[in-house]
Amino acid sequence: MRRELHAEWTKLRTTTGTGWLLLALVVLTTAASAAAAATVSCPPAGCDHDVPKLSLIGVQLGQAVAAIMGVLTISGEYGTGLIRTTLTAMPRRTAVLAAKAAILTGLTLAAGTVAVLGCVLAGRLILPGNGFVPAHGQALLSLADGPTLRAACGSVLYLALVALLGLGVATAVRDSATAIGVVFGLLYVFSILPFMVADPDWQRLLWRISPMNAGLAVQATTHLSSLPLGPWAGLGVLAAWATVALLGGGLLLRRRDG
Repeated sequence: MRRELHAEWTKLRTTTGTGWLLLALVVLTTAASAAAAATVSCPPAGCDHDVPKLSLIGVQLGQAVAAIMGVLTISGEYGTGLIRTTLTAMPRRTAVLAAKAAILTGLTLAAGTVAVLGCVLAGRLILPGNGFVPAHGQALLSLADGPTLRAACGSVLYLALVALLGLGVATAVRDSATAIGVVFGLLYVFSILPFMVADPDWQRLLWRISPMNAGLAVQATTHLSSLPLGPWAGLGVLAAWATVALLGGGLLLRRRDG
């Protein structure tokens, strides 16, 4: 896959929009977390906030950028017709998609790491001024804490999986607007469905199969026994969605002319 990887890296590196999307991922994620941290407080009597999850809330906004980046990784070529040139020069279509996925994953992991570190830093600096201190029953946010480190690392993986979900959907539908609408629907619309049904069994099932609800369980550090899925199992649900999308997109890519 060396040739395919080199070609895809060259295309993404020389595309102006890629850099702006990576920057937007970092800035929006960090800014949203900082804003959330500035609006909450913990009184002297104590509070029940999950501090790591609160500090990482910006991932819910940053995932939109990650999804768009994943979609545009291939849908932009369909829009310009460049995909025909790509597939003519590199006829191994599965290898082309795998190379796109590998480069996209690397870039998203890098930007996601910076974004998540920014979220943690914002929480570390802002939350103590709002009462989140040991005297109020809240330990200072630190990556030296095992659950906090798991939440941070899981958030980085979450962003990468969302980007891969976008790539898989875009490969299948071949249209930017449609693919973005489908991915946003899976992430945001699907996440509210459990709260729109009264039956608790259906609520639990819908929560468990929701890419966003299940995936973001990796950020939880308190009351884990009350979650329908554990942190890593929840992230595994999102990984399954991304895998199915990529496999479906890859199958359609192999069967179609261009």
